[in-house]
Amino acid sequence: MKKILITLNCLFLFFNFLMAQVTVTNLLTENQVNPVSIDIVQPRFSWQLKGGKRNIQQTAFEIKVLQKNTAVWSSGKVASAQSVLLPYAGTALQSGRQYSWQVKVWDNNGKASLWSTAAFFKMGMLNAADWKAKWLEAGFAEDSINRPAQYFRKPFGVNKKIQSAYAYITAHGMYEAQINGKRVGDYYLTPGWTSYNNRLQYQVYDVTSLLKNGANAVGVVAANGWYRGYLAWNDNKNIYGKKLAILFQMEIEYTDGTTQTITSDESWKSATGPIRYAEIYNGEIYDARQEKNGWSNAMYNDNNWSSVKTVAADKAVLVATYNEPIKKQEIFKPVKILKTPKGELVADFGQNLTGWATLKIKGKTGDTINLFHTEVLDKAGNFYTDNLRAAKQQNTFILKGGDEEFFEPHFTFQGFRYIKIEGLTGELKTENISAVALYSAMPPTGTFTSSNALINQLQHNIQWGQRGNFLDVPTDCPQRDERLGWTGDAQVFSRTATFNFGVNNFFAKWMKDVALDQQPNGSVPFVVPNVLGPNAGGSAGWADAATIIPWNVYLAYGDKQILIDQYSSMKAWVGYMEKASKNNLWNTGFHFGDWLFYRPFDDNDGRSAVTDKYLIAQCFFAYSTQILFNTATVLGKTADAEYYKNLLQKIKTAFVNEYVTPYGNLVSGTQTAYVLALHFDMLPEVLQKNAAEKLVTNIKNYGDHLTTGFLGTPYLCHVLSRFGYTGVAYKLLLQETYPSWLYPVKMGATTIWERWDGIKPDSTFQVPSMNSFNHYSYGAIGDWMYRVMAGLDTDESEPGYKHIIIKPHVGGGFKNAAATLQTYYGTASSGWKIITDKILFDVEIPPNTTATIYLPAKATEAITENGTALSAIKDISITGSAEGYVILKVGSGKYNFEVKQ
Repeated sequence: MKKILITLNCLFLFFNFLMAQVTVTNLLTENQVNPVSIDIVQPRFSWQLKGGKRNIQQTAFEIKVLQKNTAVWSSGKVASAQSVLLPYAGTALQSGRQYSWQVKVWDNNGKASLWSTAAFFKMGMLNAADWKAKWLEAGFAEDSINRPAQYFRKPFGVNKKIQSAYAYITAHGMYEAQINGKRVGDYYLTPGWTSYNNRLQYQVYDVTSLLKNGANAVGVVAANGWYRGYLAWNDNKNIYGKKLAILFQMEIEYTDGTTQTITSDESWKSATGPIRYAEIYNGEIYDARQEKNGWSNAMYNDNNWSSVKTVAADKAVLVATYNEPIKKQEIFKPVKILKTPKGELVADFGQNLTGWATLKIKGKTGDTINLFHTEVLDKAGNFYTDNLRAAKQQNTFILKGGDEEFFEPHFTFQGFRYIKIEGLTGELKTENISAVALYSAMPPTGTFTSSNALINQLQHNIQWGQRGNFLDVPTDCPQRDERLGWTGDAQVFSRTATFNFGVNNFFAKWMKDVALDQQPNGSVPFVVPNVLGPNAGGSAGWADAATIIPWNVYLAYGDKQILIDQYSSMKAWVGYMEKASKNNLWNTGFHFGDWLFYRPFDDNDGRSAVTDKYLIAQCFFAYSTQILFNTATVLGKTADAEYYKNLLQKIKTAFVNEYVTPYGNLVSGTQTAYVLALHFDMLPEVLQKNAAEKLVTNIKNYGDHLTTGFLGTPYLCHVLSRFGYTGVAYKLLLQETYPSWLYPVKMGATTIWERWDGIKPDSTFQVPSMNSFNHYSYGAIGDWMYRVMAGLDTDESEPGYKHIIIKPHVGGGFKNAAATLQTYYGTASSGWKIITDKILFDVEIPPNTTATIYLPAKATEAITENGTALSAIKDISITGSAEGYVILKVGSGKYNFEVKQ
């Protein structure tokens, strides 16, 4: 018995030791888990702390980095709380080498953690000279009308035991690769879309498991993609080049230390195959009768294949893939298979999504199956495609006959909820057709829930709007003949986007192209990558993506690097506005204005909410200048900060002189005008209260409806809450009739619509020329729901949730609301729940952060935490009260507050 007691006591002490000791987890290199293609010479490391108690702070860290068994950096013990994006500071890293790293930390009790589990990263090609491969084009005469996909192959031998093998691949066009008959990787639509003339991404794959001893073969298929396919309008194709090409390099390391390099060169062969046509807008034609069975296997007979041509394409533009690649995500089965009144066979997948459909089918040789894609059915229940404009969204499968066949596209994507099937003989069974969602593999980070089912569906729609349009670039829509990286759409949604998914790398990658496609005079294009020409740019609210997105990413992630990288671009855009203005008043040039604002049909009494475009431009001129001042301050550029501070005041003075009457009214009396003037602090403080009242009066005059378009909507509820009108913000949020956020929800939307009334109350449609049903811009209300309603926010002076602000706004008839966010430091959450005469507040603050919590209470005595009075709790500091809130300071941990009403 004594031995048992001693053993139990030892176990108890060991358990307490583990609970008391901080552990280090979730190691990231450049925001990625064990990346294999880093070409940043000083990659940055992040990690999280975990422990079983409150108020865990890091006081020091030590990092060690190894190349195999050789140390290349040991930081020693560094007194610092930094655990996010810490730069490598060792000896120069080398191309293609793999490195491992570990970290240990010391907490605020002086206790050291154990060394973390090792993470690794692999360097990509750091120099153009590292590429030994040659660019290859097909050696046959191309069908210039259909431009089928092109197939390339090469056999090679492996005669030793392999330690590792990595393939580096890119293309002019889209590509997929195979080795020994098996697909390489799980990335799709590679190499992604960048400003190809300036930056072309390559991908790196661990292909060790695909190789075998003896004879092997590699195959690569290339198709048009964004490189030379149709984009935008007016037969706009071949934007980056007229010919497809591939680049392939595989580095094999053997267990004996020797290496072998397999490259694309003159020895390869080329041909066409079953993919007879592939365009992003129009879809894919796959003729199974022309399959080349075993074409990527070593024993395949390629005597009838053509040779290849090597070309001297630029390798200096090649860069590693920075953001998460496009992958297959959710798979949907039909919720219903129906016959429309016109007799069309239609599968309804219940969710508007971006991706493609797969089909299992059996038939005769030459049988042709056509799959048409759309987002909605018309009023009568028939298949509706008018809003696709010129995009066909049609995939065609021609059967070879015999056994059951499987069809899946390769180099296209569609936006759809419904699929019409033509050419099918027999019954369509649900198990034979699926919809596959495709989007960039951004880690999901944010959740929001409430007691209102319609608001929960709105949140669902916001997230699916982001999924459907974050397809390597932030597109406007995924279905019609557009699908472009519209800068205005991206900037209005950017703060909401940072909550729902981890988009640090996604935006950092895209913003590099914003800067590269920026014109010499500083004008920022309407779309990026820019496929509309050098004169398509400079619109207020669109071009301001150059400043707004980097700042929002900095606030959300605390990442200064994006400010450093984009600073010249930010300055150039503000400089463009400054040069275009006269006496600091910007009232020239083309502007989209408050796009798709409320405008009733047959408007006879001026109810359309038209806002002066130059008033809007002046507001964004000021906002970008404010952001540039903030950025210069963060980066320690004091001379620039002083300059932009003075410029900002001049811009605001010009605004007041031009757009504000002597009585404090704006010359445009719209909601958007007052929202922008208030949110961007365009008005003297003495006029702000009156302006806020004017805004509220306007909202009431429209029956508690919003009238804002793309530029006013993101800030509407924020302005109302800031000036004490959260109740009005809730009325707008909960409004169910047009125009409102919940009107589309009530009409059955599963994503955010481009227009407030894409489907009218009588179930007819808005004009088909501009009527997308997957267009995330109006989903920007999510930011208010997360940061104000649930109250989960970051302190701008300690961004990236290093210091967290918890300030919930209870109201709107909600019984509960909660937001949870996976930050760089761990889980942060804020939730409230009303129970009769009390409100429960559940808060989680991750280790190595602190928080200020605002609890709506009349007095401190009304608050308890886990049933204990606040005054009796050591790790909660009461710092005061303001505006109906009791203010607390806390460290990390979980807190359960109860406030008596």
